[in-house]
Amino acid sequence: MIEAIIFDAEGVVIDTHPLWVKGDMEFMQKNSSRTNLEQLYQSEIVSKIVGNSILDGTKIFKKILDIPGELEELVKERVEIMERLFKTEIKFIDGFEQFFNKNVKNSYKTAIGTSIKKEFFELVEQRLLMRQFFGDNIYHIYDIRGISKPNPDIFLYAAHQIGASPKECLVIEDAPNGIEAAKRAGMKCIALTTTFKGDKLTGADLIVDHYSKINLSTI
Repeated sequence: MIEAIIFDAEGVVIDTHPLWVKGDMEFMQKNSSRTNLEQLYQSEIVSKIVGNSILDGTKIFKKILDIPGELEELVKERVEIMERLFKTEIKFIDGFEQFFNKNVKNSYKTAIGTSIKKEFFELVEQRLLMRQFFGDNIYHIYDIRGISKPNPDIFLYAAHQIGASPKECLVIEDAPNGIEAAKRAGMKCIALTTTFKGDKLTGADLIVDHYSKINLSTI
């Protein structure tokens, strides 16, 4: 029986994917002269970086695009681009607020388990006040030494913090790395097609295109 729901943040609670695409294209165009960047991003890069820390994601960019320069400076550049976008354009995923208030609030233990950089999260918090939903139960991979998904550590840590066993937990995710992390943690998983098409999310117990399609009583 499900007693707790752990939400990923990006693509599940907050609509960041369009911002990352916009920011990553800006970053690539500044650092690579290749002409097929958009195609390369969609075919080889995005599935690898979603769910990773900004450090690990930048390592992937550097390797695939053979970007010169120090990794630390490249991470700093990506951070600056994304901070600008987060401050001005961030919003909730469509349907999240209604789903949470109607189906989750007062019925389940809840937490966020995310790879989002803490500084980015604070920008989100200033704009959207996410703690109204989750209180202090917001956990980052930086709380567990930066261990990224698909490792299960962030979900296991979140479950422990809210006093739930893994078999009692449901994870809501949007990415293959996150789904794998949830299943490796021994948890049920619902996938939203906010970032990837359903054929990329087949490891989940349920795949939906909108929160209104989720019936928690059937999980």
